[in-house]
Amino acid sequence: MTKREELRLLPWSDPDGKPCYLSTDDHDSYMSRLADNTESVQLGLAAGMLEHARDVLGDSGSGPEELRLLAAGLTGALRDTLRVATSRGERLR
Repeated sequence: MTKREELRLLPWSDPDGKPCYLSTDDHDSYMSRLADNTESVQLGLAAGMLEHARDVLGDSGSGPEELRLLAAGLTGALRDTLRVATSRGERLR
C-alpha cells in the first residue's frame, strides 16, 4: 500500500482547497471522532439541501437569484458528500 492509501481523507480541506488527511491507527481518537461527526453533519446538511431543492424547484415563482443560491448550496453539498463517500470507500479496502 502507498502512504496515501493508509491515510484517512478528512471531510474538510485546507484554506487553499487541498484535501486534508489523518494518519492514525486509533479509530476512536479525538480527530477520528471529529471527522466522523463532521461527516454526519455534512450528510445531514446535504439531505436538508435536497429537501429544500424539491421545494424551490416545485415553486413556479422561484426566480433566478433563488435558483442560483440553490445551485451554489447543492454544489457544496455534493462536494462534501463525494468527499465523505470517497473517504469511506477508501477505508473499506
